Amino acid sequence: MLRKDLECRQGRRVGGSRQVAAPFVVPGPVGVSTRTRLRLSPVDEAVLTEVGVFLGSLASRDLAVRSRQGTSHDANSWAARKRALTAASSARWAGSITKATHDQWALARRGQAAEKAWLRAETARIEARLSRPLGAKADKRAGLPRGYATQSEWHAKSRRLHVLQDRSAAVESDWAAGRVHVVRGGKKLAGLRHRLNDAGLDGQTWRERWCAARMFLAADGESGKRNGNETIRVTDTGQLSIRLPAALVHLANAPHGRYVLEVTVAFSHRCEEWRDRIAADRAVGYRIHRDALRGRWYVTASWQRGATPVLPLRAALARGVLAVDMNDDHLAAWRLDVHGNPVGGPRRYFYDLSGTASHRDAQLRHALTRLLHYARRCGVGAVALEDLDFSDGTSRERQGRSKSFRRIVSRFPTARLRNRLVSMAAERGSAIVAVDPAYTSRWGARYWQQPLSTPRRETTRHDAAAVAIGRRALGYAIRRRTAPPPRDRRDRAGHRTVQTGREPRGHEGPRPRLPGPRARPVPPGDGANAGDQRAHHHSEHAVEPAPCRQDADPLDLQKTATSASGIGLRDTARDNVGCRLVPGA
Repeated sequence: MLRKDLECRQGRRVGGSRQVAAPFVVPGPVGVSTRTRLRLSPVDEAVLTEVGVFLGSLASRDLAVRSRQGTSHDANSWAARKRALTAASSARWAGSITKATHDQWALARRGQAAEKAWLRAETARIEARLSRPLGAKADKRAGLPRGYATQSEWHAKSRRLHVLQDRSAAVESDWAAGRVHVVRGGKKLAGLRHRLNDAGLDGQTWRERWCAARMFLAADGESGKRNGNETIRVTDTGQLSIRLPAALVHLANAPHGRYVLEVTVAFSHRCEEWRDRIAADRAVGYRIHRDALRGRWYVTASWQRGATPVLPLRAALARGVLAVDMNDDHLAAWRLDVHGNPVGGPRRYFYDLSGTASHRDAQLRHALTRLLHYARRCGVGAVALEDLDFSDGTSRERQGRSKSFRRIVSRFPTARLRNRLVSMAAERGSAIVAVDPAYTSRWGARYWQQPLSTPRRETTRHDAAAVAIGRRALGYAIRRRTAPPPRDRRDRAGHRTVQTGREPRGHEGPRPRLPGPRARPVPPGDGANAGDQRAHHHSEHAVEPAPCRQDADPLDLQKTATSASGIGLRDTARDNVGCRLVPGA
């Protein structure tokens, strides 16, 4: 199953099983954004299109210059690029363009580093498997992988190794030279130009999408300026205006080379927070873009929040936790109290990851919204989930020979779901606790699936995994009951159950006084070691009653009494049962 095969992907192994990392509270987002649609008039749309295409051409030229500089880029070259763009636009537009260009180059550089690391790891895996005999089994203790099954597979992988080595050499060369491959507008859209029939597009439609993707209408915020942005300004009444570049100042319809649009901007999400920022003239960045598929215009406002302290783990789990097990088609959730016991029944929130990216994103948002609403109704303050990461590759060498399984892994929404859940939970005041994913599915099915099943409700493997995740987040063992303590350490090994709280159990104190008759000959509390519980029932150690001191052997006394009175030894022994021997008698 997916959960059985995907757990245990990270960490190092200690003694045959990997070391489980401690749970932690995920910090909240530092930046937020909100978007709304612009219903533009034909005149406003024409002006925005002309301005966006002109600034986009400047951004393309600046990206080419930045790419040629490579790793030799410094502050002086940045200033020179900005001065060259200021003459055709303005100082603020030039600053926005150069910053966006540098961010795009840095993103391509990080992608190049990730590709280089992936190629190295993939090459090493194939080389290790090629060195093994055909059909050899894996040896986990020695760290040896399994060999390839057939000679044809071995031959195909040897050819694949040469291809990866050539790619790795090219990437290493580009990395050393500081050369990156960037396409403004997207590499995928650029590739569609050569296969329009396969994509179901015509030349005009592709050209519109290409121009819309290469437009540049974005401006960073400035604290202290009016409404937090001098280039693209949105007032509290919803009036949108932009500062035109120097080459297009003839299109202005307002003083100081500005163009005021006829549309009224209204943010429905985070509206109050946005109003508070522009009222205090705090920095707010704006981006205007066109969706060529729908023929719509949008404006996105973004800003940064102050760094908030991360809630301590113990405080986040003070009211219990809602444990969530992420799967390919649903979220399995179960509420746990502070002692690690499941409360109520399991919950499942389904979503469909087929279709377009916007459809998948909407499905995730709907499922997470229902999940957080249930957490608020339960009164828990934290949501626990696994810290999954499948960025190390989805190839056959890493995930097996099943193509359907690798497809599931590649589309598993780990990063997107985690980031969206963190941002949505921060708006509702809930904490997100990430736990180690090792063995949660296996141990949950082993210890919790059958005990939680009823004649009317069958607990699935995913539900049991959610319970295991919640118990690990709370700091408890996944097993329902631990083994009893050893006989030689029964007084210090602790109680065998792990279902109780973390407070001390008090098993080292004296026993309470119980009313009623007692079988002991000495009243409770009268012994020399009544408060020393470690002394009870141990050999060669005084117990609660004081030891009896006898001058003669009891058997000799019995024989003497029998010979004197003529009573049988059996009757004497029977009559002396339960008699009290006085010390020193």
